[in-house]
Amino acid sequence: MPRVILIALAFAAYAVLPMPAIAQSGLSGITESVRTLDINFDAADANHDGLLSKDEAKAGHVPFIVKNFDAIDTRHRGLVSKDDVHQFIQRALMRSQPAPASSAKRN
Repeated sequence: MPRVILIALAFAAYAVLPMPAIAQSGLSGITESVRTLDINFDAADANHDGLLSKDEAKAGHVPFIVKNFDAIDTRHRGLVSKDDVHQFIQRALMRSQPAPASSAKRN
């Protein structure tokens, strides 16, 4: 599955839309939510270095990043990239997935 679709699904499932809204908006709505996050990231990036500090995220009104900044910043450098944000969303989605059912039967 293309990366943007995985990111879009993860983002929508974790942070943006309640499940009934996902069914109503379809994939295009989910993809648009991720695009909006990326656009807001770029707008908040005051020095245009491709990274956001927590202060830039606050000043740029990117509440999802502000709220989750410490968890997104896995390298503890005080900066996050769009890739860091996308990876955080993917990790969050993977944590919320139920464990696969075992194919082995117990007697």
